[in-house]
Amino acid sequence: MADVLGGFEQAVMLAIVRLGKDAYGRAILKEVQNRMHREVAAGAVHATLGRLEKKRLLASWLERGTPVRGGRSRRFYRLQPEGLRALNDAREAVDVLWFGLRWPLKRRLA
Repeated sequence: MADVLGGFEQAVMLAIVRLGKDAYGRAILKEVQNRMHREVAAGAVHATLGRLEKKRLLASWLERGTPVRGGRSRRFYRLQPEGLRALNDAREAVDVLWFGLRWPLKRRLA
């Protein structure tokens, strides 16, 4: 079984999946905020990216800066095979927990 992922780690990794070749720091941050419907600190996303890369679930590379960006480079991210396995394991675990229950849950009266 792959590493167990927390909810925020899943949000970051799924943002990378959704963004594809355009998965760089600021775009990932915006995607996570849009999906979670709340403000997220950029530092939280960058710390999570670093942690996931250290676990070898992600890989990153720098691309050259452009004049529009004042020559600043941009770091892009992609899932590694182990990251994909970890996401699939996380989804399977949630599906197993929810199996047989109707959603949304409703309060039962005694």
